[in-house]
Amino acid sequence: MLKSLTLLRERIADPSIYPFSVPAIAALTRLDFLSRVTFFAGENGTGKSTLLEAIAAHIGFGREGGNRNYSIETTESSRATEPLARVLRLSFDRRTGEGFYFRAESLFNVASYVDELGAEVLRSYGGISLHSRSHGEAFFTVLDHKFRRSGLFLLDEPEAALSPQRQLSFLILIHDTLRDHRDAQFIISTHSPILLGYPGAKIISFDDGALREIPYEETASMLIARRFTTDRESFLEELFRDEPTLFDE
Repeated sequence: MLKSLTLLRERIADPSIYPFSVPAIAALTRLDFLSRVTFFAGENGTGKSTLLEAIAAHIGFGREGGNRNYSIETTESSRATEPLARVLRLSFDRRTGEGFYFRAESLFNVASYVDELGAEVLRSYGGISLHSRSHGEAFFTVLDHKFRRSGLFLLDEPEAALSPQRQLSFLILIHDTLRDHRDAQFIISTHSPILLGYPGAKIISFDDGALREIPYEETASMLIARRFTTDRESFLEELFRDEPTLFDE
């Protein structure tokens, strides 16, 4: 299992360039993983996906998703976090090399790559092309077939195509995997108030230019969802004002 991550600052050639210029990354020194489920939370652009992708690249997982057997790269942006990956030190107490990197925005490319690899590989995804399924079904097929085992599972916004019901199913999948495989571990970047509610998980906020652990009740996703569902009319009335103050708190 991954126990900690350290940024080796002495190896950074130019801290002013991306991704080191991202405030939360600039403030990073060491991050400890004290739970088998860790969430990266925060607003868009705060560095959640950046750090997750760098961890995946450091381990050797496919840059657009997959495991160590994947080498697919269809865009230059898939190498944007390589400088960060090179200056990370990951400490494990049991390192197996097993796991999977799930990157929602490039799942289409991974599905095409799986099709090219042929029937033998396709069987590990249910035996049917992911392209023949709906977007949400393809997402959950990958989760269901690749995550029920030991390993380090890195997921970038898995809720992107999952209905609320499917998100609850994913929570069951996490629970069952952790129960049945003592070497399973999840690190998930998400905005979902449903996923963030997994019991016992540690939530790392990337907001305000720093990494810090926060309770579920302080996540922006939960606060906004609660305010919207408990008093939708007044929430929307405030939102549509010329100068809304909803997000000033």
